[in-house]
Amino acid sequence: MRSVLATLLVHADQVVPVSSLIREVWDEDPPVSCLTTLQTYILNLRKLLAAAAGLTTRQVASEMLVTRSGGYLFHSGHGDLDVHRFHELVAAGRQALSAGDDKTALATLTGALQIWRGPALVDVTAGRIVEGRRQQFEESRLVVLEYLVDTQLRLGMYREVLTELAALTADNLYHEGLHAQYMRALYLNGRRAQALEVFQRLRVNLVNHLGLEPGFTAQELHRSILNAEPIDAQGGLRRPTGDIVRMSSSGASRVY
Repeated sequence: MRSVLATLLVHADQVVPVSSLIREVWDEDPPVSCLTTLQTYILNLRKLLAAAAGLTTRQVASEMLVTRSGGYLFHSGHGDLDVHRFHELVAAGRQALSAGDDKTALATLTGALQIWRGPALVDVTAGRIVEGRRQQFEESRLVVLEYLVDTQLRLGMYREVLTELAALTADNLYHEGLHAQYMRALYLNGRRAQALEVFQRLRVNLVNHLGLEPGFTAQELHRSILNAEPIDAQGGLRRPTGDIVRMSSSGASRVY
């Protein structure tokens, strides 16, 4: 039942065909009774939603979890889902970054990320639809994290970002942007040797596992640190002229 609800939520305000719901729950091997079981799931979800929202089951069926031709539709109601609030805060952060207002961007992007309470949809047995959307959500979170860290570095918060970047680079072994930010933060904190070690770990992982060398940006930063050249906190991501992240029920896209 969680998989059905998750599938409807990640496609909020769109009709999800019955065939898609069946495939999400049972993959390519649905039981003969799958349609009846799905209808039972929908009925039980309506009862749960009615109890949570203080509505009758009939109201939920007509206003929230609605039957449509060939499928079901979950009416989100603007602002009722965390993802809507995330969109709003990210949009505000984008506007602040574009205007050069780093302090406002810091507050709004931090607020957007505070909505996250762990990995997306972690308690759902994911089929293809939910797993694909989960990956989109995680990628979106990483993009916003990159812009937040870049903003913090511009504001001189070199020490504050170290713990977060240590965890992020450990979880994202091939992410050159995060490693470059970690190198920059360490170097600006006077920890040159550790900054060089971060580059070496990145290079070893890329070469050994993917057969790739680090890109130009990471290599140039490494060269500057190796030669003890002065760097500043302005050399990270360029300010966005469009959306940092835009997720919708039809997918996720980014414009830089």
